[in-house]
Amino acid sequence: MVVSERTLVTGKQLDVLSINTIRTLAIDAVQQANSGHPGAPMALAPVAYCLWQEFLRYDPEDPVWPNRDRFVLSNGHASMLLYAMLHLAGVRAVGADEQVLKELAMPMEEIKRFRQLGSKTPGHPESHITSGVETTTGPLGQGVGNSVGMAIAGKWLAANFNRPNFEVFNYNVYAMCSDGDLMEGVGGEAASLAGHLKLSNLCWIYDHNNITLDGPANWSFSEDVMTRFVGYGWNVTRVADANDLAMLGRAFETFLKTADQPTLIVVDSHIGYGSPHKQDTNAAHGEPLGEEEVRLVKRFYGWPEDAKFLVPEGVREHFRDGIGKRGGELRGQWQKLYSGYSQKYPEMADRLERMRHHELPEGWDKKLPTFPADAKGLATRDSSGKVLNAVAQNVPWLIGGSADLATSNKTTLKFEGAGDFQAGEYAGRNLHFGVREHGMGASVNGLVVSRIRAFGATFFNFSDYMRASIRLAALMEAPSIFIFTHDSIGLGEDGPTHQPIEQLASLRAMPNLIVLRPGDANEVTEAWKLIMGLRHQPVALVLTRQAIPTLDRTKYAAASGVAKGAYVLADAPGAAPDVILIGTGSEVALCLDAYEKLQAEGIKARVVSMPSWEIFEQQDSVYKESVLPAKVTARVSVEMASTFGWERYVGPQGRMIGMHRFGASAPLKDLLKYFGFTVDAVVAQARQAVTATR
Repeated sequence: MVVSERTLVTGKQLDVLSINTIRTLAIDAVQQANSGHPGAPMALAPVAYCLWQEFLRYDPEDPVWPNRDRFVLSNGHASMLLYAMLHLAGVRAVGADEQVLKELAMPMEEIKRFRQLGSKTPGHPESHITSGVETTTGPLGQGVGNSVGMAIAGKWLAANFNRPNFEVFNYNVYAMCSDGDLMEGVGGEAASLAGHLKLSNLCWIYDHNNITLDGPANWSFSEDVMTRFVGYGWNVTRVADANDLAMLGRAFETFLKTADQPTLIVVDSHIGYGSPHKQDTNAAHGEPLGEEEVRLVKRFYGWPEDAKFLVPEGVREHFRDGIGKRGGELRGQWQKLYSGYSQKYPEMADRLERMRHHELPEGWDKKLPTFPADAKGLATRDSSGKVLNAVAQNVPWLIGGSADLATSNKTTLKFEGAGDFQAGEYAGRNLHFGVREHGMGASVNGLVVSRIRAFGATFFNFSDYMRASIRLAALMEAPSIFIFTHDSIGLGEDGPTHQPIEQLASLRAMPNLIVLRPGDANEVTEAWKLIMGLRHQPVALVLTRQAIPTLDRTKYAAASGVAKGAYVLADAPGAAPDVILIGTGSEVALCLDAYEKLQAEGIKARVVSMPSWEIFEQQDSVYKESVLPAKVTARVSVEMASTFGWERYVGPQGRMIGMHRFGASAPLKDLLKYFGFTVDAVVAQARQAVTATR
């Protein structure tokens, strides 16, 4: 079929025309940008077209409809496939607070600005930039990991909010993925968890194209993926040709009929032209085709060779009559159902609205524990467990779990009705991720972008296993909660393999991530108040294994100073301090002991508790100067971690007490003495700092 701008076609010809429109938009965008991956969109265009046009329950007029099906492009390098679908389907833009706007999420001018500065078409899809993108993808495996969290969210919402004759949640989650997604460890972790939980609302579409960026996939990948997924407990089906719309339709129907397993659809595709007989080398290796190759490809499609960004007449109307009409009717039926639900169950509807807008219930902070002064004290993991349970009782959509360490992390929700989330029993709020830190992080992000407030927990040292998920939460402005215990050499005999050293500095370097290391039990309560107020930033809450003193707040400043990131905990009476001691976490009490000894020696000292660098940096210059006055250059930081970064607060004349090597296996008291975390060591450094500035 030869295409012109006014080609009029119907039926199967219109299917082909629409598919080739997706392909040529991808080709033209990549060619104009001189950057990107045209091959995967070209090969997968029929798959995306069949799914969106025939099966996806999605209304382009309301892309934040709560019961919409979710589509995740885990192979995010194929971003032009998603951008083309958003454009042709006429998906609306969404503004602040989920307000649907009149303009398109993906107008043609944005496709023409593919990969350009400030565009809504970055090289990999970003959910905080582009309406209609459900989650930020690109690092392979992350999207499928997020999709498991989204599917968990769907099951949890249905179990907790559906009522007889009011099935307000029954959406499905579709994730398109590549060989790379299934090679990445996080993809295996996520698939294993999904199979165990029998997430029948989850469908992965595996683009089996036998190609990687380096070359043929069989250079590095020869496993039997289908058998692996059968072992995970998935329903597995195959489509031998990505261009076969009828077979694709039957595969999606198989998914919809499967009630007790997630589904993997293996689609054999040939990256490039979309023909089983042709494959393009440039497309396969993530490069623009080049002008001459573009002409050849368009000639193969029967496309005008000189046309760029062509959408033939009838294509947009075809999508409007397909996904647009079907999605609009489904949303209309749902809104009518939800209206009746809201009248009959107003409290549940109020919860849903608050969740949707990242709001908190009235009185969410009632009955939060306060802790009496206690020289022996308790571990901040213990105090956090108490506060977490109090908060979770007040916030019914706060759910989460640990990577096989809930008992140790103190993250089990123990109140009546909390329950466990298990296969077939989806109402529980305790998630069991198993030893799958990376899969846990990706799933938590999927839950959070589904508007459930979710947390995941493990030992701080193992934050390294989930760093990519933490980074993506920060990038896409998702308020995920990551709880890390066993935060220092203070965990003792387990030794350097489990003792975090560089993790604090590393996470503090990450943009848009809040790191909180509270210094006693009451700082923990204040930290949770701060966490629950976050709407666009994830948090790493870093907690001790060992008991630390609960400070006497009648003697020292109130723990509410946590809200400003750092505050003056103890000060020199009636005069400017000679030296400032700055501590975090378990080292705050050590600074206070040194402060008392310095005071007895006649050295005027100030102690600053600094649980969060990031929150402190958000304060105005007047407040920051009041805590760390520039004229006081004698400063000592004390933290059982790498000293990297503390220069910004202690200055060139300051001292830093910290770790300069990996830890050791020994009882805590021996480690503290060996590595210099003693009162005498802090006092000695403070004296030297004062002397150096006089």
